[in-house]
Amino acid sequence: QVQLVNSGGGLVQTGGSLRLSCAASGRTFSNYAMGWFRQAPGKGREFVAAISWRGNTYYANSVKGRFTISRDNAKNTVYLQMNSLKPEDTANYYCAAGPRNSDDSTVYNYWGQGTQVTVSS
Repeated sequence: QVQLVNSGGGLVQTGGSLRLSCAASGRTFSNYAMGWFRQAPGKGREFVAAISWRGNTYYANSVKGRFTISRDNAKNTVYLQMNSLKPEDTANYYCAAGPRNSDDSTVYNYWGQGTQVTVSS
């Protein structure tokens, strides 16, 4: 099975930047699509971005133009570069691996433990 470890969360001011990382185990990492989801207090899990194993990307409208998802298959790692952060971006961020690029959380088979991102106003 694929195991995912989230890192890179923290506290940042409005307008600042942060880069999240998700390290995956196993030599078959490149065969998986990867996604980022987030969950704010009192809200459900929300799609953020996804990337196919070939590198095709897909973003939620709320983050398009501000966030960038990328992957380095040689390092078995996916990244989420977050720029122009807003207080509404505050959430626990989770990376996930699945068979295809999707905004549906049920498509993904493996999940990281999450990392907290807090954006101060």
